[in-house]
Amino acid sequence: MATRIRLQRRGKKNQPFYHLVIADGRAPRDGRFIEDLGTYNPLTNPATLNINFDRALYWLEVGATPSDTARAILKREGVYLMKHLRGGVAKGAFSENEAQRKFDAWKQEKNSKLKDVENAEREAKRKVVKERLAAETKVREAISAKVAAKAAEIAAAQAKAAQEAAEAAAAEAAAEEAAAAGEAPAAEAEQPAAE
Repeated sequence: MATRIRLQRRGKKNQPFYHLVIADGRAPRDGRFIEDLGTYNPLTNPATLNINFDRALYWLEVGATPSDTARAILKREGVYLMKHLRGGVAKGAFSENEAQRKFDAWKQEKNSKLKDVENAEREAKRKVVKERLAAETKVREAISAKVAAKAAEIAAAQAKAAQEAAEAAAAEAAAEEAAAAGEAPAAEAEQPAAE
Protein backbone atom coordinates (compact mmCIF):
# COMPACT_ATOMS: atom_id res chain seq x y z
CA MET A 1 0.00 0.00 0.00
CA ALA A 2 1.45 3.37 -1.05
CA THR A 3 0.96 5.88 1.75
CA ARG A 4 0.80 9.56 1.03
CA ILE A 5 1.08 12.63 3.20
CA ARG A 6 -1.46 15.12 1.95
CA LEU A 7 -3.91 17.82 2.90
CA GLN A 8 -7.53 17.12 3.66
CA ARG A 9 -9.78 20.17 3.19
CA ARG A 10 -12.07 21.34 5.97
CA GLY A 11 -13.60 24.70 6.76
CA LYS A 12 -16.33 26.77 5.17
CA LYS A 13 -16.71 28.09 1.67
CA ASN A 14 -14.00 30.67 0.91
CA GLN A 15 -12.43 29.92 4.32
CA PRO A 16 -10.16 26.91 3.77
CA PHE A 17 -8.69 25.00 6.67
CA TYR A 18 -6.66 21.83 6.15
CA HIS A 19 -5.63 18.76 8.08
CA LEU A 20 -2.31 17.12 7.20
CA VAL A 21 -3.05 13.40 7.03
CA ILE A 22 -1.49 10.08 6.15
CA ALA A 23 -3.75 8.30 3.68
CA ASP A 24 -3.73 5.48 1.18
CA GLY A 25 -2.69 6.81 -2.23
CA ARG A 26 -5.94 5.50 -3.76
CA ALA A 27 -8.25 7.17 -1.19
CA PRO A 28 -10.10 10.34 -2.23
CA ARG A 29 -8.85 13.73 -1.01
CA ASP A 30 -11.42 14.13 1.77
CA GLY A 31 -11.94 10.41 2.31
CA ARG A 32 -10.54 7.93 4.83
CA PHE A 33 -7.12 8.46 6.30
CA ILE A 34 -4.70 6.50 8.47
CA GLU A 35 -3.46 9.22 10.82
CA ASP A 36 -3.99 12.94 11.35
CA LEU A 37 -0.63 14.75 11.65
CA GLY A 38 -1.86 18.28 12.32
CA THR A 39 -3.54 21.36 10.88
CA TYR A 40 -2.71 24.10 8.39
CA ASN A 41 -4.52 27.45 8.18
CA PRO A 42 -3.48 29.44 5.08
CA LEU A 43 -5.70 32.44 5.91
CA THR A 44 -3.39 33.89 8.56
CA ASN A 45 -0.19 35.77 7.78
CA PRO A 46 2.12 33.89 8.15
CA ALA A 47 0.15 30.67 7.72
CA THR A 48 -0.55 28.85 10.99
CA LEU A 49 0.82 25.32 11.28
CA ASN A 50 0.24 22.86 14.10
CA ILE A 51 1.98 19.60 13.23
CA ASN A 52 3.00 16.55 15.24
CA PHE A 53 6.70 16.75 14.32
CA ASP A 54 7.74 13.28 15.52
CA ARG A 55 4.95 11.43 13.71
CA ALA A 56 5.55 13.38 10.47
CA LEU A 57 9.26 12.52 10.68
CA TYR A 58 8.42 8.85 11.34
CA TRP A 59 6.14 8.64 8.29
CA LEU A 60 8.73 10.31 6.06
CA GLU A 61 11.39 7.87 7.25
CA VAL A 62 9.21 4.83 6.54
CA GLY A 63 8.59 6.00 2.98
CA ALA A 64 5.35 8.00 2.85
CA THR A 65 5.32 10.30 -0.18
CA PRO A 66 4.08 13.84 0.42
CA SER A 67 2.10 15.92 -2.03
CA ASP A 68 3.75 19.12 -3.28
CA THR A 69 1.97 21.32 -0.74
CA ALA A 70 2.57 18.85 2.09
CA ARG A 71 6.26 18.73 1.15
CA ALA A 72 6.48 22.54 1.31
CA ILE A 73 4.75 22.54 4.71
CA LEU A 74 7.05 19.84 6.09
CA LYS A 75 10.13 21.69 4.80
CA ARG A 76 8.91 24.88 6.43
CA GLU A 77 8.51 23.07 9.75
CA GLY A 78 11.98 21.50 9.46
CA VAL A 79 10.90 17.86 9.17
CA TYR A 80 12.98 17.39 6.03
CA LEU A 81 15.98 19.07 7.66
CA MET A 82 15.76 16.71 10.64
CA LYS A 83 15.47 13.73 8.28
CA HIS A 84 18.59 14.94 6.50
CA LEU A 85 20.46 15.46 9.80
CA ARG A 86 19.47 11.99 11.03
CA GLY A 87 20.83 10.57 7.77
CA GLY A 88 24.15 12.33 8.50
CA VAL A 89 24.19 10.87 12.03
CA ALA A 90 23.50 7.38 10.62
CA LYS A 91 26.44 7.76 8.21
CA GLY A 92 28.70 8.99 11.03
CA ALA A 93 29.25 12.49 9.58
CA PHE A 94 28.44 14.11 12.95
CA SER A 95 27.02 13.25 16.35
CA GLU A 96 23.41 13.32 17.52
CA ASN A 97 24.13 16.35 19.74
CA GLU A 98 25.64 18.30 16.85
CA ALA A 99 22.65 17.44 14.66
CA GLN A 100 20.28 18.67 17.39
CA ARG A 101 22.34 21.85 17.81
CA LYS A 102 22.18 22.55 14.06
CA PHE A 103 18.43 21.96 14.05
CA ASP A 104 17.89 24.23 17.07
CA ALA A 105 19.91 27.02 15.42
CA TRP A 106 17.86 26.68 12.24
CA LYS A 107 14.60 26.66 14.23
CA GLN A 108 15.60 29.80 16.16
CA GLU A 109 16.50 31.64 12.95
CA LYS A 110 13.21 30.57 11.35
CA ASN A 111 11.23 31.73 14.39
CA SER A 112 12.95 35.13 14.34
CA LYS A 113 12.06 35.54 10.65
CA LEU A 114 8.44 34.64 11.39
CA LYS A 115 8.40 37.17 14.24
CA ASP A 116 9.74 39.82 11.85
CA VAL A 117 6.95 39.03 9.39
CA GLU A 118 4.34 39.21 12.16
CA ASN A 119 5.77 42.52 13.42
CA ALA A 120 5.81 43.97 9.89
CA GLU A 121 2.18 42.90 9.43
CA ARG A 122 1.22 44.44 12.77
CA GLU A 123 3.03 47.70 11.89
CA ALA A 124 1.30 47.82 8.50
CA LYS A 125 -2.08 47.43 10.21
CA ARG A 126 -1.21 50.17 12.72
CA LYS A 127 -0.14 52.46 9.90
CA VAL A 128 -3.40 51.87 8.03
CA VAL A 129 -5.40 52.57 11.19
CA LYS A 130 -3.38 55.73 11.83
CA GLU A 131 -3.93 56.94 8.26
CA ARG A 132 -7.67 56.25 8.50
CA LEU A 133 -7.83 58.11 11.79
CA ALA A 134 -5.97 61.09 10.31
CA ALA A 135 -8.28 61.15 7.28
CA GLU A 136 -11.33 60.86 9.53
CA THR A 137 -10.00 63.70 11.72
CA LYS A 138 -9.54 65.92 8.65
CA VAL A 139 -13.09 65.18 7.50
CA ARG A 140 -14.42 65.84 11.00
CA GLU A 141 -12.53 69.16 11.18
CA ALA A 142 -13.85 70.19 7.75
CA ILE A 143 -17.40 69.35 8.83
CA SER A 144 -17.01 71.23 12.13
CA ALA A 145 -15.61 74.24 10.24
CA LYS A 146 -18.66 74.18 7.94
CA VAL A 147 -20.97 73.87 10.94
CA ALA A 148 -19.19 76.75 12.72
CA ALA A 149 -19.41 78.91 9.59
CA LYS A 150 -23.10 78.10 9.23
CA ALA A 151 -23.68 78.85 12.94
CA ALA A 152 -21.83 82.17 12.59
CA GLU A 153 -23.90 82.98 9.53
CA ILE A 154 -27.12 82.19 11.39
CA ALA A 155 -25.96 84.21 14.42
CA ALA A 156 -25.11 87.18 12.15
CA ALA A 157 -28.51 86.91 10.45
CA GLN A 158 -30.24 86.78 13.85
CA ALA A 159 -28.21 89.76 15.12
CA LYS A 160 -29.08 91.71 11.96
CA ALA A 161 -32.76 90.79 12.35
CA ALA A 162 -32.64 91.81 16.03
CA GLN A 163 -30.95 95.10 15.13
CA GLU A 164 -33.54 95.76 12.42
CA ALA A 165 -36.31 94.91 14.89
CA ALA A 166 -34.74 97.25 17.48
CA GLU A 167 -34.45 100.00 14.88
CA ALA A 168 -38.04 99.43 13.82
CA ALA A 169 -39.18 99.48 17.45
CA ALA A 170 -37.18 102.66 18.04
CA ALA A 171 -38.67 104.27 14.92
CA GLU A 172 -42.11 103.18 16.01
CA ALA A 173 -41.54 104.55 19.50
CA ALA A 174 -40.30 107.83 18.01
CA ALA A 175 -43.33 107.98 15.75
CA GLU A 176 -45.60 107.33 18.72
CA GLU A 177 -43.80 110.01 20.70
CA ALA A 178 -44.10 112.41 17.79
CA ALA A 179 -47.72 111.53 17.41
CA ALA A 180 -48.28 111.92 21.14
CA ALA A 181 -46.36 115.22 21.12
CA GLY A 182 -48.41 116.47 18.16
CA GLU A 183 -51.70 115.62 19.87
CA ALA A 184 -50.77 117.28 23.15
CA PRO A 185 -50.47 120.85 21.73
CA ALA A 186 -53.71 120.41 19.87
CA ALA A 187 -55.42 119.30 23.05
CA GLU A 188 -53.98 122.34 24.85
CA ALA A 189 -55.23 124.59 22.08
CA GLU A 190 -58.71 123.19 22.41
CA GLN A 191 -58.82 123.65 26.15
CA PRO A 192 -58.45 127.49 26.20
CA ALA A 193 -61.07 127.86 23.55
CA ALA A 194 -63.54 125.97 25.62
CA GLU A 195 -63.10 128.36 28.52
